[in-house]
Amino acid sequence: MALRLAFAVNSKGNFKNNHFGDARKYLIYEQQDEQLVLVETLENQFRVFDEKHGHGWYRKAQLIIQYLKDNKVNALVAMQFGRNIGMVSEHFVPVIIYSEQLNEVVEVLKKHLHWIEDEWNKKKKNHSLFYIKSGILKKDLK
Repeated sequence: MALRLAFAVNSKGNFKNNHFGDARKYLIYEQQDEQLVLVETLENQFRVFDEKHGHGWYRKAQLIIQYLKDNKVNALVAMQFGRNIGMVSEHFVPVIIYSEQLNEVVEVLKKHLHWIEDEWNKKKKNHSLFYIKSGILKKDLK
């Protein structure tokens, strides 16, 4: 099964140091052989969903989770996740990256896709969090 990754980006297609749920859009990349190929762009229709309940409201997270599950996403890629990371890891492999540059992130992720794929294939929920800069660090979430 080919991995599908959702990249949390701003309106210009760059990563920003925002929580995953606050992204303007999600670029959906699919693993094809040893490559990551952009296959779809999804607007984050829940970005400002009912913020009167406070930032990081669980209902917003639930809606985004279902939206991305419906789009067959396996891993989420962002510079930051919020307090709902535990809920996120039940459904996706979360990945934190350290660059705002889309091309740089794609190149680094291609080198480490096997780690993310192994994590997705071995667990059905409670996936570990990956930190990727030039190398990779895997951390269990509790």
